[in-house]
Formats: sequence, structure tokens, C-alpha cells
Amino acid sequence: MITLYITRHGETEWNREKRMQGWLDSNLTENGINNAISLGERLKEIEFTAIYSSPSGRTKATASLIRGERDIPVIYDENLREIKLGRWEGKTHSSIKEMYQTEYESFWNAPHQYATVGGETFEETRARAVQVLNRIKREYKSGSILLVTHSVVIKCLYTFFKSSPIETLWDPPYIHDTSLTIVEMNENGFKLVLEGDITHLEAANFI
Repeated sequence: MITLYITRHGETEWNREKRMQGWLDSNLTENGINNAISLGERLKEIEFTAIYSSPSGRTKATASLIRGERDIPVIYDENLREIKLGRWEGKTHSSIKEMYQTEYESFWNAPHQYATVGGETFEETRARAVQVLNRIKREYKSGSILLVTHSVVIKCLYTFFKSSPIETLWDPPYIHDTSLTIVEMNENGFKLVLEGDITHLEAANFI
């Protein structure tokens, strides 16, 4: 059996400024760095076979902080990139809502009807995310694999794991930065063990 540990990158400057990132990028905030370190501490006893990461700067930095000084191979897979948002990338939520009201409303409230503005659909994003799972199945028979990716990719994977339609994409749980999802993967399918857990962040805030 393969156990997948799936996480989102740490908080970024654009997250804080409420800008859509997509394939563009911004640096981790101090909070994002600390959250990634906290998750690394939580996972320090897990013997990871490999780390699969989106090649975006924010995910690379997060993967590095979680890995720490451990000798774990890191594989950058383009299929773990965030949904491509085309003309929205780098713009604030408020400006996108003003310029593309119909598309913005469907993005958040009717994802199955979302028509991209120069980017990808949720279905296209899910299809390439699933390719990563197929790659891991081919390359490993067992072990623990860490996936460091983005919120929409994780949400798309949830719909795949649960065999649910894109229409349910934004159903709970909310994917906080560095939240942890654990999935057991074998020849019979997938079992969600933990969903969007942030107990490592709550613990850090009490120290």
C-alpha cells in the first residue's frame, strides 16, 4: 500500500493580499514559513520514500522546509501546478469580480459551469492531477509519499477520491495553507484517512 500525505504550500504574500496566483508566484510570508516548519515537525518521524512537488516557487520552498535536513528525493511534477488562471493571475479578487463577474461567480459557486478566461477548467486540472497518482502507482509498490501542491489541485483530487462531480468542488473541508490530507492508495482504490487537518498549526499557536 502507498500512503499519500498531501499538503498545500504555506501562506504567500499574494494570499495575504487576496490575489489569485495560478501559475504565477509570490514568496511565502513569515507565517507561511513557520507553518511549513510546523508541518515538517509533525511529519519528522514519517519515512518518506519521495516528495512530489509542484515546480512553483511557493511549493518548492514549502517542500524544502518540510523536508528539512532529511535525505528524501524531491521530484518536481508539472501536473501538480495550480489551476492555470489566465488573465486573472496576479489580480485581486475584487478586481476580477468587477471585470469578470459571471466567470468569477461560477468559479466559486458553480464550478462545473466555470468558463476559463485564458486558463484551464477544473476538469482539465483534475485530469492532470490524476496523472500524478497514476505515475506514483507505476513507480512505487508501497511506501509513504508527500505531495506538495495547491488548493484547487487538492480540491480536484478530493472529487476524484470521492467519485464526486466538479459541482461539489468547494464542499468542506477548507484547504488551509499546510493543511494535511492522508490517503491510502492500493489496487482497490483510495481511502481518505484524514482531510484538511491543521492540528499542527493550532498546537504551534499555543506555544
